[in-house]
Amino acid sequence: MPSILDVPAMSRRSLLGGLAATSALVLLHPFSARAAANQAHLRLMETTDIHVNVFPYDYYADKPNDTMGLSRTATIIDTIRAEAVNSLLIDNGDVLQGNPMGDYMAYQHGMKDGDVHPVIKAMNTLGYTVGTLGNHEFNYGLDFMFKVLNGANFPFVCANLTKGQLASDPKQDDLFFKPYIIVEKQIKDGAGNESPVKIGFIGFVPPQIMLWDIKNLEGKAQTRDIVQAAKAWVPAMKEAGADIVIALSHSGIDGSGPSEKMENASLHLAAVEGIDAIFTGHQHLVFPGPKTWDGIANADPVKGTLHGKPAVMAGFWGSHLGLIDLLLEKDGNSWKIVAFTSEARPIYHRDDKKKVVADVADKKEVVEAAKAEHEATLAYVRTPVGKTSAPLYSYFALVADDPSVQIVSQAQTWYIKQMLADTQFKDLPVLSAAAPFKAGGRGGADYYTDVPAGDIAIKNVADLYLYPNTVQAVAITGAQVKNWLEMSAGMFNHIEPGAKDAALLNNDFPSYNFDVIDGVTYQIDLSQPPKYDSSGKAVNPDSNRIQNLAFEGKPIDPAQKFVVVSNNYRAGGGGSFPDIASDKVIFQAPDTNRDVIVRYVHDQGTINPSADGNWTFKPLPGTTVVFESGPKAKQYLADVKSVKIEDAGEGAEGFAKFRLVL
Repeated sequence: MPSILDVPAMSRRSLLGGLAATSALVLLHPFSARAAANQAHLRLMETTDIHVNVFPYDYYADKPNDTMGLSRTATIIDTIRAEAVNSLLIDNGDVLQGNPMGDYMAYQHGMKDGDVHPVIKAMNTLGYTVGTLGNHEFNYGLDFMFKVLNGANFPFVCANLTKGQLASDPKQDDLFFKPYIIVEKQIKDGAGNESPVKIGFIGFVPPQIMLWDIKNLEGKAQTRDIVQAAKAWVPAMKEAGADIVIALSHSGIDGSGPSEKMENASLHLAAVEGIDAIFTGHQHLVFPGPKTWDGIANADPVKGTLHGKPAVMAGFWGSHLGLIDLLLEKDGNSWKIVAFTSEARPIYHRDDKKKVVADVADKKEVVEAAKAEHEATLAYVRTPVGKTSAPLYSYFALVADDPSVQIVSQAQTWYIKQMLADTQFKDLPVLSAAAPFKAGGRGGADYYTDVPAGDIAIKNVADLYLYPNTVQAVAITGAQVKNWLEMSAGMFNHIEPGAKDAALLNNDFPSYNFDVIDGVTYQIDLSQPPKYDSSGKAVNPDSNRIQNLAFEGKPIDPAQKFVVVSNNYRAGGGGSFPDIASDKVIFQAPDTNRDVIVRYVHDQGTINPSADGNWTFKPLPGTTVVFESGPKAKQYLADVKSVKIEDAGEGAEGFAKFRLVL
């Protein structure tokens, strides 16, 4: 059987090239087509980071979107199942939060015991074997999470989430969920005979949930390091009879060395002895795939392996289905893996003009399962709350002071001044930190806020602020304000003076960590290198990108105390900003940032979101840089006063290119 063992990873794309998922013609995977009498093909399929996107519909834009939707992924599941003699479907977490349907169900619907959440109703039609938890499962609190998960007709596993303090032995932890399950599946071999194989599934959640959702979890839960938990439980799975062990890791792939309670630990998890294959997620990326993973030791983005073991990450919002195909061979009374392939198969492609083209239609059963809640969500997001005198857009949010960030800061400042009016902090000056959430990037060329002047509906507020964060405020010094901004300035590449059309943006720096602080004025000197890397480490400690930082027109006093209002993620240490952690928190609101924006708009009646230009780049004569944004940004070029931006032609993947004259 040499030919079957030599099937390379990613070969399915060429094998099925041009085959539509709805076609009557289905080609068996080579493992199924050529398995010997003592061999069997097992196909494992993954959804991950669905984020309540049951439908191919962008509730923020209030229009269909062919790049997303479990109803579309479900259609390719049917075809992909048909390509294999034996298959199982798993989910890798982040299903309960992420779009207005999630908020509607949590805040408006009033779910009662016994009610089934629409994303769970949709998943129940697809025959999942098991799921694990993502970090966003905890955003609405433990009670809501358990109420929702109880409606699933499949189990959830998580080996590193405990009900209290960690035990000295991980196997003694008081866990919320079973750490693993072992599924005994009858599989058909190449001769058509059936025999059982025992497949173990173990799940992991990022330990950082204790920072990101401290308001929901403090005193109720604790997390253990992912790799540490795996080293304890995987041998137990083998002792319990598992032929193969599959890790469901809601954790991404980080090429840096292992560290305690690492957020993106899947690479190091794959090195744990006894784990045979690994499903990853959390980063909203695709693995196997090009470019992103180049240069990471022990990660092969072509074959789709981590430490030589098959691995996959299936995008986000239902954009892909992750596939790991295993050729199993009978070894006495047990099975072993003798070959594998790995693939992330998309639900859409782009044509020559970069236009999105759907590859599949909706699966009727999924649509029907959540139709009522979809209609209710549409009514919910279309409810007007006020008006705006100027457009709200985020096309230039990463390169200039921006109206979509400005309005968030205005609302946060308005709210926190009321909340602190009768406290010991009432006389401290208030600053506001806010970041753009919809700023293109992995979300694509349409992933921007764009609200015309006129009525503002709830969908527009949700578009401005994607996450159900709660308002928090910290008390820090002027020196710490500067370091906060130095961290944010990691968004930009180091630019040599006199450079022509140099790339401005650091694509590895997430837009939600690009905080603009309102209430001070400052410039960013791109001729100096970033002071901090994305983990908050001072890589250029003598660098000072933040120049001319002033409060009320005077240079900021490094010792002066300020209140900075932000959200629970940032105030709790999210993003690893220097000196910003829970010990600096002076106020924890019961209200979400989105609710505060809604209240502010309602209170003002008509808002004026025009950016005040409180930050800009320090001039570098003779220097130009380029960046990408959505093509629709061109209509707002004349509105940007703080910097000079020019149209620079077409970008990649449907984006437009712009030039900024420094």
